[in-house]
Parts: sequence; C-alpha cells; structure tokens
Amino acid sequence: MEAAGWTVVARNWRAVPGELDIVARKGEELAFVEVKSVDAYGPESAERLVDARKRRRVVETSQFFLAANREYKRMSLRYDVILIRAGRLERWLERAFPERA
Repeated sequence: MEAAGWTVVARNWRAVPGELDIVARKGEELAFVEVKSVDAYGPESAERLVDARKRRRVVETSQFFLAANREYKRMSLRYDVILIRAGRLERWLERAFPERA
C-alpha cells in the first residue's frame, strides 16, 4: 500500500468487536483493510474468507477506530481486502465491500 502512496496509520488495531489488520490513509480517503492468505483455490476463496460475519465485524471495529481517532471522522471511508499467497500480494480488492450491506 505504501508503494501506491498510502500511509499506514495503524496495524493490528484492536477493539471489542475485533481487529483491523491495516488502516491506511491517502489524501482524504481512509481504508480499513482485511488481509487474508489465500489457499489452493486462489482468489476465488476470498468470498469464503471474508464472509458477511467478518465484514460486519470489520465495519463495527472501524466505528470504534473512528471514535478513538476523531481526526479521521470526516474522511471518505472504504473497506479493502488484500489477498496474500506464499508471502506475496496475490490481489488487492479495493472497495471490496460497502459499509452497509
């Protein structure tokens, strides 16, 4: 993400609902990023890895992050998923899911 111009503002940030793997900022946009390792089925397994329950947990945790870090409150939010295979970036799914589904 940093190579793409993003600044990582938090890693492994925890709150009651769960954990945010990465929170990054670029301009006036704030990305909450779930990082997952893909298996032999490749990127197609992403839907299974980041199911509706996990998406809700990420969104809920992001609200705790915003409450604790009010300087980001007015930024445009997005939820990304980064897929890793064998320690390398397999795919970066930008805006992988909405805040409200």
